Amino acid sequence: MGVKDELEKAVHNVKDAISEGMHRGAADAEQTKRDVDGDDMTLGDKARSVANQAKNTVQADIDSAKRTARENT
Repeated sequence: MGVKDELEKAVHNVKDAISEGMHRGAADAEQTKRDVDGDDMTLGDKARSVANQAKNTVQADIDSAKRTARENT
């Protein structure tokens, strides 16, 4: 693998790592929101929060998997 390919790989890895961190942070924020506001939230608000947390966790896992796959090629 040439220098150009290694540089492109590194750039993609950094982008995916940043994206993963943002998604994990958003997922953690949803959990914190439910921990803090739990009893004041409606059932619908709680359901949306759980769904948002799950969505962000999946997106973070995808970013992590892309980095892992890239490292194994």
